[in-house]
Amino acid sequence: MGVSTSALKWQGWLVGLVTLAGLLVFAPLGLYVWASAGGGGRQEAAPPPAVEYVRVTGCRVDPAGRRITATVEATGRAEGAGAYVVTVEFRDRAAAEPGGRAAQSLVKIPGVAPGATEYAEVPGPVWPPSTTPWCGVAAADFTAAKQVK
Repeated sequence: MGVSTSALKWQGWLVGLVTLAGLLVFAPLGLYVWASAGGGGRQEAAPPPAVEYVRVTGCRVDPAGRRITATVEATGRAEGAGAYVVTVEFRDRAAAEPGGRAAQSLVKIPGVAPGATEYAEVPGPVWPPSTTPWCGVAAADFTAAKQVK
């Protein structure tokens, strides 16, 4: 028994219609996924993290009380004035120990204007004698000042 040519034509049309229906259903879905993933349109760049605007400029131990103090510098951001909350870490070496814990202190640096530099002193723990301290920024957050109109 053979297959007639009219049956093959009908099967060809059926395959073509199913393919076209699949494209009509899945093409918009694919475009939606592509656009929501950032492929469609121009995306604005996120501002750099606050840690890039903050650094420790000094780390000293008071000889009398053996308390460590870090000097923190915060530079204003282009998007406007605001305040930084900085977590300063105090360790006995620059490289953190895996699973180790370090002393930390928080400091708030308010009213940092764009382009300006503000400083703060951050007291730390009492430091053991004959140990050289390391002070560094563990984390920083920036909160923009509210604009009054």
